[in-house]
Amino acid sequence: MSNQLIAAKAGEITRAMKTVAQNEGVDKDWLCQRVAEGKIAILANSRHRHFTPKGVGQGLSVKVNANIGTSPEMVDIDVEIEKLKMATKAGADTVMDLSTGGNLDEIRKIIVTQAGIPVGTVPIYQAAVEAVKKRRAITNMIPDELFEVIEKHGMDGVDFITVHCGVTQKSIERLKKQGRVTGIVSRGGAFLTEWMIVNNRENPLFEHYDRLLKIAKKYDMTLSLGDGLRPGSIADATDRGQVEELIILGELCEEAIRNGVQVMIEGPGHIPINLIETNILLQKKLCNEAPFYVLGPIVTDIAPGYDHITSAIGGALAGYYGADFLCYVTPSEHLGLPTPKDVWDGVMVTKIAAHAADLARGNKKALKLDEAMSTYRKALDWEGQIKCAIDPDKIKDFRKERNLHDDVCSMCGEYCAMKIVKDYFKK
Repeated sequence: MSNQLIAAKAGEITRAMKTVAQNEGVDKDWLCQRVAEGKIAILANSRHRHFTPKGVGQGLSVKVNANIGTSPEMVDIDVEIEKLKMATKAGADTVMDLSTGGNLDEIRKIIVTQAGIPVGTVPIYQAAVEAVKKRRAITNMIPDELFEVIEKHGMDGVDFITVHCGVTQKSIERLKKQGRVTGIVSRGGAFLTEWMIVNNRENPLFEHYDRLLKIAKKYDMTLSLGDGLRPGSIADATDRGQVEELIILGELCEEAIRNGVQVMIEGPGHIPINLIETNILLQKKLCNEAPFYVLGPIVTDIAPGYDHITSAIGGALAGYYGADFLCYVTPSEHLGLPTPKDVWDGVMVTKIAAHAADLARGNKKALKLDEAMSTYRKALDWEGQIKCAIDPDKIKDFRKERNLHDDVCSMCGEYCAMKIVKDYFKK
């Protein structure tokens, strides 16, 4: 499989582009042009086998990512595989392995091998864990070791990596001056910030960005330029630190595209509803309309245990305003690692948010599906409704638990509004 961006610039339509175009219902030549412009990224490492490539960006359906992975306190590869299966069954377009506990190389290889969808990682996690094991502290990490980890992830078939290249010495100083309620909440951003302060050196991902680009280009691994200074609270949303990092990411995005490397831009985070559109417009303007990948966004800080809902609210609005990729949030956010059930719930509500955004954006496939559901609902056709539903099993279980048969539900029974007037409004 050839490098997607280089092929697109040459007008060559790759196998992955054909797959994406067919699945999205778009013209492959149009898709190729958008990839060449850096407005769409095709997630497809040249070494990843037996999976379905995905396209993220302008004019495509809004995608959903599910995070899985171990921690030092919870290491069970069988549980992670169950999470992968749950995420895939629920409709996630991608998964990210964020493991920090156990044999990280083995866990990653198993997940990549078993995933039928693109896989992402955050290499700084593994570099930090290994630095602690070898040299007793993250701050003793050698930059070469970070790039060696990135190379391993590329060789193993990882399709996209989060790299916090925009956390610089200048941006850290600005953050110190302005102050924040929640400081730095990005784990990768915090690792790099501590390393930079203790060593009094620049972020190696920024200083040696050309080295990062060479590795990414070699494996056709999309860079997801991470928001290491994203706001972790509503009070910190859209502050100077966040915006300065976004400006830097826009410049790095342009450099990557020039060098044949696909890019996505990551975004916040915690944002009140009234600032979501502003954040999307800023990113699209500063980053040449590169694909925008947002965490949530979470629209209030007061709902631990329900943050899959607060993020779905933000995600639907973000998608409508132009975000291309929603990272799910589970009920466990801010509390602990998600269970397989949490993964299911997180994907499901985020898929609903993405679909709602697709409807508002006029996506033809989304509109057709909703119209079909409405038609079946009017006809009191439960099999048809099950076929169209985002979670078919939920409808089946619901009707079975309530012992419902034929064309009735327990809400209205014989007094069903559509049943009463159906003879007068035949289509």
